[in-house]
Amino acid sequence: MGKAKLAVWKFASCDGCQLSILDCEDELLSIAEAVEIANFTEMTRKVTDGPYDISLVEGSVTTANDAQRIVEIRKSSQTVVAIGACATAGGIQALRNYADIDEYLGAVYAHPEYISTLTTSKPISDFIKVDLELRGCPVNKEHLIELVASALAGRKPRIPHFSVCEECKMKGNVCVLVGQKMPCLGPVTSAGCGALCPAVGRGCYGCFGPVKNANTASLATRLKANGTDPDKIRRMFKTFNANTKAFEREFSS
Repeated sequence: MGKAKLAVWKFASCDGCQLSILDCEDELLSIAEAVEIANFTEMTRKVTDGPYDISLVEGSVTTANDAQRIVEIRKSSQTVVAIGACATAGGIQALRNYADIDEYLGAVYAHPEYISTLTTSKPISDFIKVDLELRGCPVNKEHLIELVASALAGRKPRIPHFSVCEECKMKGNVCVLVGQKMPCLGPVTSAGCGALCPAVGRGCYGCFGPVKNANTASLATRLKANGTDPDKIRRMFKTFNANTKAFEREFSS
């Protein structure tokens, strides 16, 4: 039996999640022994035709060509995993979804008539069936290792589905929201970063997107009670995971 074929695909993104894969270093060497890296332009010029056993997709769909290409990747892949905020929520570029795209193009490009783009930036799941999503900006490299290892073993990956608040409690962090009245999205944000920001006395920025059944309205009320300006609260939710229903509710209300 041959090695499983692993492909990594880039769409509209900063490449940060692909760099997270390369950041696995020693673990990546072990993965390379277990799989054939068939397509990963950030790592190698080697390209092997499909079908692929696992396709990791970074980035959002922002052009008509993107929309066609992701369908072809789905057809040639047994398992498709969207990795990172761009692929799972549209990314920071999804802020165009709430603005005038022609105004943006005119402000950035000298000849916007040459630019071919969609008016929106959408997650991969808006165009194809995705088997799993790994959130984060960027993704957690341990989650990537767990994902590939579980796929090779034929089991369900063990990825946390609780909030950043639970990570804070496990690390013994003092709650910045309650103790310091600091703006923090931890109660409504999925775990995965190890409570990185609260651990150094800063509020959570929501990098891993909304936790399941996130009560964003309750958090917004608490933030207002703590003295946080309503405009700032809206800006907190309107970042790289803005194009999620839970966060969109708060900045568009």
